[in-house]
Order: sequence, then structure tokens, then C-alpha cells
Amino acid sequence: MTDGARHPLFLPLIVAGGLTFGFGLGLSGMARPEVVLSFLQLWDLGLLFVMGGAVAVVAPVVFFASRSGRAAPLSGRRYGRRLKSMDSNVLAGGVLFGVGWGLSGICPGAAYASLGIGNLPILWGITGMFIGAYGQGVLRSLSPGRAKERTIAD
Repeated sequence: MTDGARHPLFLPLIVAGGLTFGFGLGLSGMARPEVVLSFLQLWDLGLLFVMGGAVAVVAPVVFFASRSGRAAPLSGRRYGRRLKSMDSNVLAGGVLFGVGWGLSGICPGAAYASLGIGNLPILWGITGMFIGAYGQGVLRSLSPGRAKERTIAD
């Protein structure tokens, strides 16, 4: 692939992945905040099995692909890990993510899938996520000496 060029199937496969992800969340019940809240209160451990099943499927693929030394066929980028040290931002971000997860009863990906099952009040939570992420970006840009991290769009 040439610099920055992606395979024509790249975006359609991203959509197909999103459709599969959303269907799976809906089918497993994980797009319902009350199910997620039951998990967080340790009453219903179904989410643990859904997450475990997902990890069991994707972990071997990522493990072998990242060690192959090859480029991904659709993006042309070499497989690899993003190394991130455990710092105060990771810890604080994790705590804030957990508080938001507990308050809303849903994680970000499942929030979008929740719209598909008719949970329109989740739009308030999604709006909060956008505002929170935007606010964090503004604070980061005002912080002197902060290195800008690369995103998938780079």
C-alpha cells in the first residue's frame, strides 16, 4: 500500500465490525443498563462471560498478528502494540471511567448499541461522554509540555 492509502474494503469492514459488535451486545443483553448495573453489583456475572468470550476470540489473533511482523492487509500498517506506562493519568482516567460506568450503567460502546434497542434516554449519557472527552482534550491542549498522542486517524 502507498503512504496513507487504505484498502477499499477498510471502511466497509469497520462498519461490518460495528454491526457485529452492536448485534452481539444486543443479543447478550449487555446493551441494557440494568444488566450492566447488576454485574457491577455482582448479582449477575453474565457480562464477565461475554467479555471473556470476546477476549478468547480476539486474543490469539492479536497475539499472532503482532508477532508476525506483517502489515495489516486492509490498513497497510504494521501490527504492533501501543506501549503506555502506568501513570497518574491512566489511574485517574480509570477511576473516572469506573465512576461514569457506575452512574450511567453502561460503557461507551454499549451506550451506542443501547440506542439500537430503543434506549433513547442514554443520549444524555452519550452527550455527557462527548462533553467530558472534549473538556479533557481542552485541558490537555492547555497543559504545557504535553506530548500529543497519535490517533487512529493519523
